[in-house]
Formats: sequence, C-alpha cells, structure tokens
Amino acid sequence: MKLYRLGSLTDAAALMQKLDVDKPGIKIMAKKANLQLYMIKDLHVGAANILKQDALSIGADLAVPNGTITCEKKYVDALLIGTKKHIEILATKELAQPYGLKELAKALRTYLATHTHPLQIMGVINANEDSFYPGSRFMGEAALAKIEKMIDEGADIIDIGGMSTRPGSEEVSEEEELARIRPIVDLMAGRDVRAKLSIDTYRPKVARYALEHGFHILNDITGLANDELARIAAEYDATVVIMHMQGTPKTMQQNPYYEDVVSEVSDFFASRIEKAQRFGIKKIILDPGIGFGKRLEDNIALIKHIKEFTKFGYPVLIGASRKSMIDRIYPSEVQERLPGTLTLHLSAVHEGASIVRCHDVKEHAQALAVYRALKEQG
Repeated sequence: MKLYRLGSLTDAAALMQKLDVDKPGIKIMAKKANLQLYMIKDLHVGAANILKQDALSIGADLAVPNGTITCEKKYVDALLIGTKKHIEILATKELAQPYGLKELAKALRTYLATHTHPLQIMGVINANEDSFYPGSRFMGEAALAKIEKMIDEGADIIDIGGMSTRPGSEEVSEEEELARIRPIVDLMAGRDVRAKLSIDTYRPKVARYALEHGFHILNDITGLANDELARIAAEYDATVVIMHMQGTPKTMQQNPYYEDVVSEVSDFFASRIEKAQRFGIKKIILDPGIGFGKRLEDNIALIKHIKEFTKFGYPVLIGASRKSMIDRIYPSEVQERLPGTLTLHLSAVHEGASIVRCHDVKEHAQALAVYRALKEQG
C-alpha cells in the first residue's frame, strides 16, 4: 500500500471519475475536495470499507471505486478527503484497525507534522556559453558584478554552474568545468558575501574546490548518485540539493515515461535521503527536477503536488525558470517566458515549495513579497 498527498490545485472530480467512483458520489464528495486530499494506492478492500465508514462518521469521506462495498477486488485505490482535524482524528482512530490501517495511520501522522522553512530566492549564474537562457551566462568579473546585483535585488542564495545541463547538452571534461568556475570561486573567496553560495555540479573535483573556498551548498542534479560526492559533501558539512532526473541531460527528454511521477519521485527522495544520512549529510534540500526527464504533464503534476515532498521535513526547491514547459503551454521564446515562470513558481510556493531557483531575481522578489502580504492578510 502507498499513500501520497495531493495538492490543492487537484481536480478532485476528474480524479474520482478516473477512479470509477459512483457518479452521484462524485458530485457530493467534490464539494469537500477544497480540503486536504490523500491518494491511497493498493488499499486492502476490507481497509477501504472500514476507512470509508470511519471517515463518514466524523464528516470526512473516502472516494472508492464501484464494487468496493461488495469486495469485487482485493485491493483498490482510494481518495481520502477531509479537513486537517478530520485527518488527525483518523490518524488516531485507524491505529487500532486491521488490514494495514495502522501503517496508514502512521503515514498520515507524518504528513500532519508541521515543517516550516523560510521562503528563499536562489539566483542562477552559468559560467558557460551553452546554457539554454543566454541571460544567465556570466564569466569572471562580469559574473561577480551580476552576483552583487542579484544579492541587492533579494537573492538569498547564488547558484553557480560551469556546465550546461539543458536537454541534449554534451558533457565537458571535469577539468574544463573546473576551469570555468575557478575564476568566479576565486573572486568570491574571502569576500563578505550577503548570500549563501551554491555550486551546481555532480563532479567531485569541482565540488571540492568550491566547498573548500567558502561555498555552502552542493546542487547535484544526479541526486547523490556518486558516493565520492556524498563523502565530500559530508566532509565540508555542506547542504546538498538532491534533485530527481530520469536519464542524463543528453538523453533525458527522449520519451521519458512514468506510471505515477509524484509517487516515483517521492520514492526516489526517500532512497536518496537515506543514502545522504548514511554518509553523514545533515542538511538537505529536495528538488523534483522540473524539465529533467519529464513530460509536460509530469512537470504540471509535480508542481500541483509539491506538498507530497514536504513530508520529509526538508525545504523543497522549485526550478521552472523560463523552461520549455512554458513554451508547450503558450508558445514563446525563452526571452518571453518570465510571466509563465512567475505563475509556475508562485503556484509551487502556494503548494509548499520554499526555495525558488530563478534567473530574474528582482521580479521574483516583488512577486513573493506580494504573495507574502496576501497570505499574511488571509
């Protein structure tokens, strides 16, 4: 059995129709679906019938497929709908129930745990001539000036990378990548920087050079696939961004496919968090990897269900800045995608993301300030 939480942007009626819920039931339960939603997969049919009655008894509900009450199938998928208080009651009530409901109750309690993280902006600097957005490319002294400008505009983190990882990009050698970032790292070393510095790499030599010269964060698109990189991160007590990617930058957009992208990315995070902890890494950020081996529908699903990844207790990073998913929704060149970027990022923040990785710091600082004001007044 698997459980994962759905975002507030979920179309509950469409999801219940897909589950083959009785049509009159869809009409009734969809009215409750502006509350908390939890998808439960492979739930024992006995558990489904118990949970349905327990949910109804407290004013919540469980959407189940037709034939559940007559136990036509041994296992079913279901959609749990309720307020936070409903879920808290069920998380206690089901501890005494059979058919795996005790385990479900414990999982619900994990989701109910409150994890708050400060909202931060990560500005992007690409020390190469191949990154998909030309406006992010800066080298040497020009990079230093851009970094200072981003910090003045509101960047809390500066992420510097020496090798493009856009779809279809070619790897450069580790030595070339190091040569590209070294001048910027050297310029930053010893300065009183008003932001944390992040190195965007999955190469051990590059990571070590940056971390030993004052960088704080290792942004690894491979999600700690390399054991040596994990050892280096632990050695320097670095914060590690664990990102999900299917394939490699060169091949990742060649027919990517998922049965359930939210569940699969969540499982990946669970595995890599365990690895990070095993190596002694204490500080972690999770990045679902928008555009990294994902179809448009996968990217949208991940943004809508960011809350699923907050259950791990770590900050969640969203990085959809000017990416091609915007072009697929509204045809536009990379230079024209700022409005779409802001929409995606604000939606992700609303769903639980706390770090926004972007090219346009000033515009994001303004948008997030307005978002905070609206939320505080709510």
